[in-house]
Amino acid sequence: MKTKLQTETFTCPSCIKKIEDNLKKREGIEAAKVLFNSSKVKVEHDAGEISPDEIKDIVEKLGYPVLDMKSV
Repeated sequence: MKTKLQTETFTCPSCIKKIEDNLKKREGIEAAKVLFNSSKVKVEHDAGEISPDEIKDIVEKLGYPVLDMKSV
């Protein structure tokens, strides 16, 4: 499954590393990519192990409010 999250604007490159590192260490997440310029987070994951809502919660707990979320 692929989930895309739209967040508020990132202020520094370390934001990217923080989000990617936290997502990649979670069970069920196969890939995580943060796009700095567009403030998007793209995640490939096993829906049986981690839900889109759980991914959203991880990002928000790191301090980045999610404005929109789409899963395919």
